[in-house]
Amino acid sequence: MSISRRTAIAVRSIGVASAAAALALGVAGNALACSITEFSAEAGCDNGQGFINVTDKDGSGTLVTITVSQGDTVVATKSDVRGKGGNGEVVSIPVDWQPDTTYRVHVKTQNNRLVDKDITPDVVTGSAACKVDTPPTTPATTPSDTPSDTPSDTPSDTPSTAPSDTPSATPSTSGAAVVADTNAPSPAAGGTTDLAETGGGSNTGMIAGIAGALVVVGGGAVFGLRRRTAGARH
Repeated sequence: MSISRRTAIAVRSIGVASAAAALALGVAGNALACSITEFSAEAGCDNGQGFINVTDKDGSGTLVTITVSQGDTVVATKSDVRGKGGNGEVVSIPVDWQPDTTYRVHVKTQNNRLVDKDITPDVVTGSAACKVDTPPTTPATTPSDTPSDTPSDTPSDTPSTAPSDTPSATPSTSGAAVVADTNAPSPAAGGTTDLAETGGGSNTGMIAGIAGALVVVGGGAVFGLRRRTAGARH
């Protein structure tokens, strides 16, 4: 029984379309499958603690186990790691930090053997030790109980500048010099008083009285004499 030409062309077209679809699905499947190229690792240190940061950018959500080894010795393992695509899921795996040390990071899928490889390149730590951050110390300041610039509330019992109530018995020699009184009479020898030197004596009152009486007597005599002369003229 022969097949018509039209039928043969239709069957051929269906076959080509199926092959193209299968190829497209295969490519898409490979694109969604987990790949070691979607993993990266680097060393880090935070306040004395060393760690290995593994970034998983697998968008298929495949569960993997990550193993960190130093040479042939496994130092840390992290299971059930699932990527999120995009910027990826970062997983920190603590390790005993050693300067200038090479760590090998291995990735293996858990449900199949699609990925079972090391991340390249290996992780190498820096030459400096992982130090602990020490906060700066602030010296303690204790305020003084009695500030030096605060005046005392209790006055002094004895003022240092209080004036003296009792005058000094000895006259001060800091003032003007005492000038001797030259007008004061000096006593004469033998206890007598020299009137020429003093200008007066104890008989001065009596002499003045006699002189006054003589003046009155003389005046009366002159007055009487004048009256007599006038009476003789008449």
